Amino acid sequence: MADNGDTFDYIIVGAGSAGCVVANRLSADPGKRVLLLEAGGRDWYPWIHIPVGYFKTIHNPMTDWCYATEPDPGLGGRALQWPRGRVLGGSSSINGLLYIRGQREDYDQWRQMGNTGWGFDDVLPYFKLSEDQERGGDEFHGEGGPLAVSNIRVTREICDAIIDAAEQVGVPRRDDFNGDDQEGAGYFQLTARKGLRCSTAVAYLNPARSRPNLTIQTHAVADRVLIEDGRAVGMAYTVKGEPRETRCTGEVILAGGAIGSPQILMLSGIGPGAHLRDLGIDVVHDLPGVGENLQDHLQIRLIYGTRDPVTLNDDLRNPIKKMLMGIEYGLRRTGPLSMGASQVCIFARTRPDLATPDIQYHVQPWSADSPGEGTHKFSAFTMSVCQLRPESRGRILLKSPRPGDHPAIHPNYLSSEVDRRTAVESIKFTRRLVGAEALKSYVSEELRPGPQAQTDAELLDAARTLAQTIYHPVGTCKMGPDPMAVVDERLRVHGLRGLRVVDASIMPTLTSGNTNAPVIMIGEKAADMIAEDARAA
Repeated sequence: MADNGDTFDYIIVGAGSAGCVVANRLSADPGKRVLLLEAGGRDWYPWIHIPVGYFKTIHNPMTDWCYATEPDPGLGGRALQWPRGRVLGGSSSINGLLYIRGQREDYDQWRQMGNTGWGFDDVLPYFKLSEDQERGGDEFHGEGGPLAVSNIRVTREICDAIIDAAEQVGVPRRDDFNGDDQEGAGYFQLTARKGLRCSTAVAYLNPARSRPNLTIQTHAVADRVLIEDGRAVGMAYTVKGEPRETRCTGEVILAGGAIGSPQILMLSGIGPGAHLRDLGIDVVHDLPGVGENLQDHLQIRLIYGTRDPVTLNDDLRNPIKKMLMGIEYGLRRTGPLSMGASQVCIFARTRPDLATPDIQYHVQPWSADSPGEGTHKFSAFTMSVCQLRPESRGRILLKSPRPGDHPAIHPNYLSSEVDRRTAVESIKFTRRLVGAEALKSYVSEELRPGPQAQTDAELLDAARTLAQTIYHPVGTCKMGPDPMAVVDERLRVHGLRGLRVVDASIMPTLTSGNTNAPVIMIGEKAADMIAEDARAA
């Protein structure tokens, strides 16, 4: 436990996908004292560690911040729930376990935007460093790293048919979405080891927990960064209502995620000056890009009924099958309880002239109104499709100067014409895929949006009605050299000393796929840069 009189070399705020990585790597130097602050508690809840347990952890205030967006014009005024992990491991403890890095071009674009050292060839070594690939190491994969990446441990007939159907509409089969090419259809790999979730708390924090130079403080809600003479010198925070201040001689490292980090900066007086003054917050450093550039993947969940009982919905209605699922998982760590959020992944192009895939499918052999609410009482599967590189940009703003109040989240979904057109084309592509010979015999009807939606206007309206977040917010403390950038290419906050941001918020653009693997890579690369800069000081 950190006392008010303690002084550390590094204070890391947020024990999530990046924060646990940085805490492990920096505390590997026994000469450095590291304090890791986490607003949530220990990852003791059993459902955290069972892959399918994300049904029990999202929307659960014990493990989830339970954020919600403001009503969004692009979604017809709907507000969405935005789960984010509030527990050791952060969102890696409650996510769907899907391991996707994105396209080479994503990172090369970061480099072209002025972020030296962030091209694909620069970041690949850090992906490999983190990885313990079940299939073994090669040019693109690492073996023996902290993060377990494994094949799924259950397949279904309907999933095989979907992969066959994708091939029939021109999408090749692909066994590895993190190799030399992303386009294709196949099964996801999961951040799991022997059927158990491998969060960053499991992978990085547990092996480091016994180090005497690492202090982990849970239930610590950040109030503000302490700034003196243009330098971060510590953190003010509360632990179960008790105010504390802790100083550091090295750096404060914010790893609160795309919502938490900009909120902490603004509460500290670092951000858009006019907005802070309106809330009565003294402006320490006017940095207009804090909270801007918000991006997220928006999933359109199309649901198809099946003629025969071939989906997980059917199994869950059968008490004997449910009991057998539990027995299978308990004995072998296989079966439906070992499933991640989706089984089949498809990366495809809505137009043949595109150089790389622009949409991704998360295919689930079940259907539900939302995770956490239970599956439907009929036989169905879900074809969830999202645009990989949305052009729409939103923002995070404070609602009040009180740290305990959630900020205002304005995603601004479907505000770009390209995004609206891609949403329509992705529904059309889905219908072609489902109508392929390999799959059409399984399908009884399109339940959502339903055959009544035919024109482009009707399909866009369906997208606005059906779409949900796919839980990938990024970009709100973006990296770059331009006036709206918040951090430089070494993740140091522009205009201040001793303060970095290390999480999804630094992404200048959203990666083409799931974001957990890239955030872990960011943590690995940041830890290297922090240690390197300390040696050079």
